[in-house]
Amino acid sequence: MDIIKGRGAQHNTQNKFLQHRHTVLDDFLNYCEAESESADNNKTSYLEIYPKTILNKVTSPDIGFSYSMNPYQGCEHGCIYCYARNTHEYWGYSAGLDFERKILYKANAPELLEKKLRSKNWQPQDIMFSGNTDCYQPIEKKLEITRKMLQVLLKLKHPASMITKNSLILRDLDVLKEMAALNLVRVSISITSLSEEVRKVVEPRTASIRKRLETVQILSENGIPVNVMMAPIIPSINSHEILPLVKKVSELGAASIGYTIVRLNGAIGEIFTNWLRKTYPDRADKILHQIEDCHGGALNDSRYGNRMRGEGKIAEQINLQFKLARKLYLKDQHLPPLDLSKFDKHQTNQISLF
Repeated sequence: MDIIKGRGAQHNTQNKFLQHRHTVLDDFLNYCEAESESADNNKTSYLEIYPKTILNKVTSPDIGFSYSMNPYQGCEHGCIYCYARNTHEYWGYSAGLDFERKILYKANAPELLEKKLRSKNWQPQDIMFSGNTDCYQPIEKKLEITRKMLQVLLKLKHPASMITKNSLILRDLDVLKEMAALNLVRVSISITSLSEEVRKVVEPRTASIRKRLETVQILSENGIPVNVMMAPIIPSINSHEILPLVKKVSELGAASIGYTIVRLNGAIGEIFTNWLRKTYPDRADKILHQIEDCHGGALNDSRYGNRMRGEGKIAEQINLQFKLARKLYLKDQHLPPLDLSKFDKHQTNQISLF
């Protein structure tokens, strides 16, 4: 079976919101096809969208923050397990390859954020960057939307949390250091494996493992509280790495560790299964059965409290390994609370003369 290199998903799934499958070919690709030329249709395309708000209210009881903000929809990182793939269907795209190749960006996000934070009834609370897609995916290097949003937060002294798997976050070290000095920020770095070979097939366009480990160290050395998310745990792919991974990141300065067990909700079940049979054909059935063992015989469990921790013998073994890892390597370590008291919605850009 041919594998599309540099991508996680290997096909486009049917969009559940569309009654019939639609194939859209632009004029250039049609021209190439007519002229018998080969057209590269594996390139990433970007489309600016114009939302009216940037903050999303989070109502799920098993999520530890009240609001999230995502300057991008879709994600070029291409993580095969990503739960956010399903949200691309709301935009008329597939959760498969479209999620990785059609990136929507919100250039007006910094202005929307500042407007919301300055509004009359806004009260400071933890806001999560990248609750859906990575705010430091490759296009951020050019657009700098995330950096501008951080500058708004620093100006108004409003706290925020971030999660990313891209070392591009180090570009904004200057802003993050100022925020951390005021207890306004904490960062989670997602590291699912210590194996670069696993990283290449599971998360094809993310920063290398070496760069992510280096990012944990640099952030920690600069006083920025760092949590590492080993998410998700996929049985028989990275489930054997819990103890060595926690040991490694603790040595680099991580203050805490978190995890989730893979759950294949919505279209992700089909996307993951298709990828798995191409990538690990010799153990695909074993892996799928072990995932099902964590979710009561299904590939997904949507029950709050259970969906990300799983249940059954395999899930219990994973939980016990994390408890042991925390006891061995992160005992008495924790992230400091964010400071909500410094928020000032009336702050200006003017520098005092006195």
